Amino acid sequence: MIAAATADFRERVRRPAYLLMLISAIGLGLLAVPAVDAHWSVLVIGGFRGRYTSGYVGLVTALTSALWLTLVGFYLVRDAVARDERTGVGQLIAASPMRTPVYLAAKLLSNVAVLASMTAVLAGTALVLQLLRGESRAVDPVALLLPFVLIALPMLLVTSALALLFEATPVLRGGVGNVLWVFVWMVGAIAGQSPRAPFGGIGLQPVALPAGASQDVGLGLMYVEEPLEVFDWPGLRLSPAFLGGRVALVLVALAIALLPALWFHRFDRPARPGRSFGPEPRTVYAGLPRTAPRYGLTFPRLLAGEVRILVAGAPLWWWLGAGALFVAVFVVPRGAALAVAWVWPILLWSRLGTQPALSGVAALLGAFPSPRRRVLAEYGAGVLLTLVLGLGAIAHPATIAGAFFIPALALVLGTLTGAPRVFQAVYTLLWYLMINDLDALNFMGILHGGPGPLFWAGSAAVLVAAALAWTMVREGRR
Repeated sequence: MIAAATADFRERVRRPAYLLMLISAIGLGLLAVPAVDAHWSVLVIGGFRGRYTSGYVGLVTALTSALWLTLVGFYLVRDAVARDERTGVGQLIAASPMRTPVYLAAKLLSNVAVLASMTAVLAGTALVLQLLRGESRAVDPVALLLPFVLIALPMLLVTSALALLFEATPVLRGGVGNVLWVFVWMVGAIAGQSPRAPFGGIGLQPVALPAGASQDVGLGLMYVEEPLEVFDWPGLRLSPAFLGGRVALVLVALAIALLPALWFHRFDRPARPGRSFGPEPRTVYAGLPRTAPRYGLTFPRLLAGEVRILVAGAPLWWWLGAGALFVAVFVVPRGAALAVAWVWPILLWSRLGTQPALSGVAALLGAFPSPRRRVLAEYGAGVLLTLVLGLGAIAHPATIAGAFFIPALALVLGTLTGAPRVFQAVYTLLWYLMINDLDALNFMGILHGGPGPLFWAGSAAVLVAAALAWTMVREGRR
């Protein structure tokens, strides 16, 4: 089990996405420990913040990792089982004497190792920031690391276990699970801050309030009018109830990770078709000989082929829902209907930019004389899908700009990462914040404020240009 987990971990850390996540962890540490005169904070303790000692810096970075790495970390580690199936390693595992619980335990250890390495980078960043901020240069390694052990690691263990559960459950293993996780994380992030949260929640229970504080503890990226007052934080209140809750949380995570052993077939029989949204990635390009770009192929024919590829395999229930939403945009108030209509195709949008790599035809497409028309046709297919679903509202300029922005975001994220789950997570979060009246994300034009249509149209142009540039670099074009 240890050998399997180690091999899996080594394979993951060689990916560019892992390096990107390590770099983002450093940025997360900078957010967690801002300058002493900054106008934001991720932890407000009764209207105060603690002096930047080892204990407080460790606390605030551990809480930040428990809050944010549980979101992005899920998408980073949830491809472990699918990768074994996609690469054929699963068939070798099925023929080996390794039992299903052992396989699941190895994947859990690998998931935890990946997220723990990011947490270690955060801990190192916390130490550097403590010294840079200059409020206390006395380093206490135990006080610095204890919050990571008691707060961050149990939450990341739960995240690793849930990622494994989602992967091993047929209904949740695809795009539906990727979208659902955003809402699961939101509920957990909010409910986990309550003093009555099970197992200690995120870990705010042992955070002591300063004397005379009139507010509760707040966790999240918050703007403050004036720099917060400073107090000497006394350290974690490690009650037996809190420690027992963290141990129980670890045990629950282990149970969640091993639960799929009841139904997970461990690749010893082929997956039944039709169990997830759309076909497997390798069948998306089933019509490639008829629709693949060829030298001299006109752009309208190329665009039509990309449209067929984009919607290939969408089940009947999706088309029925799309038809109902198409009508609803005409008869229901524009904002409400459009918000639903433009989240419905999220699993189709997420294919943009990812299908050549996932279907194994990237080398064939690389032989096309110029990628420009191919990328633009793929983007155009996404725009057409978006425009059709929002047809009843596109008289508004901001809505038209949104129809160009959404596929552009999907295209650039898919092209850069090669994975549909990145767009599924990012867009779901943006959509949720927008429908909760965050004017800065008014890309559909259904709110009263925020950037205008020129901003979103310009952003779409920049994103498409970035996707095209990366495609040309990847294929060795000039």
